[in-house]
Amino acid sequence: MRRLAVLAVAAVLLQPLSTLHAQQAQAVDISKPLQGFTAADSATERQWETKFQAMPDAKKISDNMHLLAAHPHNVGSAAQRANADWLLKQYLSWGWDAHIEQFDVLYPTPKTRVLELTGAKPYKARLMEPEVPEDPYTHDKSPAMPPYNIYAADGDVTAPLIYVNYGNKADYEELDRYGVSVKGAVVIARYGGGWRGLKPKLAAMHGAVGCIIYSDPADDGFATGDTIPAGPMRPQWGVQRGSVADTTLYAGDPLTPGVASVPGAKRLAIADAKVIMPIPTIPISWGDAQPLLASLQGRTVPATWRGALPLTYKFGPSAAKVHLKIESDWGTKPVLDVVAMLKGSEEPDTWIVRGNHYDGWVNGADDPISGQSAMIEEARALGELHKQGWQPKRTLVYASWDGEEPGLLGSTEWAEAHADELTKHGAIYINSDENGRGFFGAQGSQSYELLVNDVVREMTDPESKSTVFERQRAAQQAGRGRGGSRPDAGEARATVALGPAGSGSDYAGFVDHLGVASINIGFGGEDHSGTYHSAYDTPWHWDQFADRDEVYGKLFAQTAGTIVMRVADADVMPLSFHELALTVKDYSDNLKSEVKDLRQAAERRNRALKSGAYTLANDPKNPMQPPPALPVPPQMDFGTLDTAITRLDAAATKYGNVSANAAALPAAQRLTLNNDLAIAERKLLSDAGLPGRPWVKHLLYAPGTYTGYGASTLPGVREAVEDGRYDEAQQQLGVLVQALNDEAAYIEKLAGEVGGQ
Repeated sequence: MRRLAVLAVAAVLLQPLSTLHAQQAQAVDISKPLQGFTAADSATERQWETKFQAMPDAKKISDNMHLLAAHPHNVGSAAQRANADWLLKQYLSWGWDAHIEQFDVLYPTPKTRVLELTGAKPYKARLMEPEVPEDPYTHDKSPAMPPYNIYAADGDVTAPLIYVNYGNKADYEELDRYGVSVKGAVVIARYGGGWRGLKPKLAAMHGAVGCIIYSDPADDGFATGDTIPAGPMRPQWGVQRGSVADTTLYAGDPLTPGVASVPGAKRLAIADAKVIMPIPTIPISWGDAQPLLASLQGRTVPATWRGALPLTYKFGPSAAKVHLKIESDWGTKPVLDVVAMLKGSEEPDTWIVRGNHYDGWVNGADDPISGQSAMIEEARALGELHKQGWQPKRTLVYASWDGEEPGLLGSTEWAEAHADELTKHGAIYINSDENGRGFFGAQGSQSYELLVNDVVREMTDPESKSTVFERQRAAQQAGRGRGGSRPDAGEARATVALGPAGSGSDYAGFVDHLGVASINIGFGGEDHSGTYHSAYDTPWHWDQFADRDEVYGKLFAQTAGTIVMRVADADVMPLSFHELALTVKDYSDNLKSEVKDLRQAAERRNRALKSGAYTLANDPKNPMQPPPALPVPPQMDFGTLDTAITRLDAAATKYGNVSANAAALPAAQRLTLNNDLAIAERKLLSDAGLPGRPWVKHLLYAPGTYTGYGASTLPGVREAVEDGRYDEAQQQLGVLVQALNDEAAYIEKLAGEVGGQ
């Protein structure tokens, strides 16, 4: 589900490269004990890690890719059942205790899809993707899911067409200025610019009766590179499928929020499921979009709204109406999670959960099999290591999730089914999705930031031959870093920062809902493709245009597996809270800056409105309406937040000063400390959840209401500010401050358990 465009974050100001190289030369001292290990156990751990890192086999990863992505394998398909059975067999053969957990979920499938332009120049959309002669996988006659947007309402509407650019919040503000209303119309929006489901959500909020989403060649087609088969980019008839379920409210089965979708579970009526979009929605290719866009009349759109098609982009409405009809079978399908365990030798009740989904919209070679094929090779290597005598101290849970694409179904239902165990003993969830050639990216819980950085300092990038850490830092300085970069805290932060987790992949149920510390990791950013969620995401395309030799697949298995081993084997759980304190300070500074910018923008606009500047500066032949007045944010009191962050930083420093001694504590004390460390993230939850989103409980980051996959930091406060709900913002600030004080007190308690004063 997740895209590089979602993971990519703006470049950061870093130290000079000469300084970075100097740091790197000193970064890995193998004589120094690993974080959380005694010197003796550290030496043993390094020996096991060296053995493990020699095991992942690129050829096996490639073979996994070609087997799992050989046929279309969406949720409920025969091919997905076959893949589940094959995965189970592999885990068992590698020595894991494995089983399949099934959840039966609402899964609408298309029965009728009609899109046509009426009038003097009628056009009926093809709504299909033709075979590519060079790609044998597109000739497969196995049943495949046609292009559609799952979890959009059925409907049969005929109405004028309006173009809304990317269909985001700012686009509707622009439409208002041009005097264009979408009420009673069908909107056509291009993919990109934010979460897919935001397009029909905002369209419905503004009175539209239907939504069309198309792929413009300016974004992932011929304007960006050669198209299939000559190149990797989306061809004329390529279509991006995808879910439009409003997972900003909750993930998983739309009918069972907060509980597992198992026999006997209380289910909502379909009409009461708020995550289902209220208007019919359909994805189309630019080939189908071109006649529709050419039919639009009215004024020419702004330059930033124009795509790459050879026509004049206009707002509309169209002279002729469009007819959109969507009818689905609103039945249930089985979601098959393949779950494998290696029981811990010392702390078996503490779980280290590792997951990657394996369901695809069609063949899904890149998304998600590039990640799944590497993860199961990682599991094979760990199983082999276990046969050689390696015993993880804590229990490993490896999960091949089903149903991620429709709405994070398998992972969320599993997390809700095991909520009690995860709440008590879930130490970390380590997620991945697709994996590719390029840079390392990571998002999630900053208490594990130092650990992740320690591991990537020891990994070698197969193309540059530098360390993964060094290449990522350099790439960020050049503005090319993938994921995890935010404005750096200067020399105080020697790590590559973990970005905030939002939504869009399988960590949501763990961190957003249950507060299980989570990280999302992967490589990518070098290979550009237009196959996302299309029938052209096949092993042939991967072999032609991506990491055919799986050098980054092998590296990813080595990197992720080493992170798993460090957490599973450490004498004391390898958490560091210094990076958490720095991150919260970053978020706070950004929030304050945003409030200041909003105040200044409101004052400037309101002065211009009062003076008549918008009227006088208007073009009489092409007039625009003035923008609305903006409420001026009040002076918010951030003093309590500053105090809480100072306390959090002091507590983090206190724990950091004594944590090196923790590994040598007596076994009973270490067990108590580890049990407490495993649940430290839970203090950052709000029992009531975010305003309007009770399922989403994490107070530091969450899927943004108007960004979807993109994370909103300090979301309770920030989103209230952005919506002008300032009384609520002040109230949410109090909730946040209390959680930060609770976290600080908890970290002080942890330091006391080690022997700190």
